[in-house]
Amino acid sequence: MNNLEKMGMTAEVNSLFEEYRSKGFELGRVALEHKHSYRVWLETGEYLCTLAGKLTYDALHREDLPAVGDWVAVKTSPGELKGTIQGILPRFSKFSRKAAGMTTEEQIVAANVDTVFIVNSLNDDLNLRRIERYLLLAWESGATPVLILSKADLADDLADKIELVNAVALGIPVIAISVVNSAGIDELRSYLAPGKTVALIGSSGVGKSSLVNSLTGFEKQAVQGIRESDDKGKHTTTHREMIMLQEGAILIDTPGMREVQLWTSEEGIHESFAEIEEYASACRFRDCSHTNEPGCAVQSAIDNGLLDEDRFASYKKLQKELAYIDRKVDKKAQADEKRHWKNISKDIRQKTKFKRK
Repeated sequence: MNNLEKMGMTAEVNSLFEEYRSKGFELGRVALEHKHSYRVWLETGEYLCTLAGKLTYDALHREDLPAVGDWVAVKTSPGELKGTIQGILPRFSKFSRKAAGMTTEEQIVAANVDTVFIVNSLNDDLNLRRIERYLLLAWESGATPVLILSKADLADDLADKIELVNAVALGIPVIAISVVNSAGIDELRSYLAPGKTVALIGSSGVGKSSLVNSLTGFEKQAVQGIRESDDKGKHTTTHREMIMLQEGAILIDTPGMREVQLWTSEEGIHESFAEIEEYASACRFRDCSHTNEPGCAVQSAIDNGLLDEDRFASYKKLQKELAYIDRKVDKKAQADEKRHWKNISKDIRQKTKFKRK
């Protein structure tokens, strides 16, 4: 296995790169994103890269720019570990959320990921509704989700909590771990095959940094303790970064999410709440709102204890949130497209005017 294969290169990636290879560019993978530059792994080493002007100019949205995990075409500088990113290869998966703040923009947390490790703590901060939000994003990403319940050594009612999580996980692997006594760590390693990419996702303080240290075998990340005031850990990771593990797999570590902001997720909600949609398909009326209509299979399931009422309320809330995001995204896309063509027309007029002179 060569360096590129260790970085996760597949035959498909190699094929997609052909048009760039003919131009003399080199294949690389984004390992770390800075404010105005990127650390990119190439076969010959790690390079500090900036974006080509055309790539920046043609970008309509943030998703049009490189993200950690992306495969990119790089024009290297002779004699230096520096280069320019000339293009981004198509992504086969991406874990996205709405960017923080008031703007409606997609933030790609990790790209080209095979498996998403969603880490939740088994202390008093365990939150089923938050897990549902993470799973919704994970299903939409195109990667395989795995739920990791950390700090198992602190849980007195471990079996009960796993049962609660399984009720919303719907067949997704749920693994309880403890980095203190190494419980569950070997089970995680089965996903860390050579050339595979795993993204580590979770809220602040759930134990991701401790898990990174356990998987890498050294103190890669600083670890801070749990606050006694609210039983939550302190945020330690500050940026997204690719890490090569001893097994040959790649781990993308991400900062803790203080808010799990949803992004467009039509497929994700079908996968995450499959049992609710199955009940809904049996309702008497096709446009049933699942409130007080006669013959509502959803309300019948709730009344008979087959469906948790809080889970159904979460489903309705997430549906409304996603519908709002979709409306905002459509309006923004139209405005961005209009602005883009306006700038192109302006450039053409300026060039024409210059030629006439």
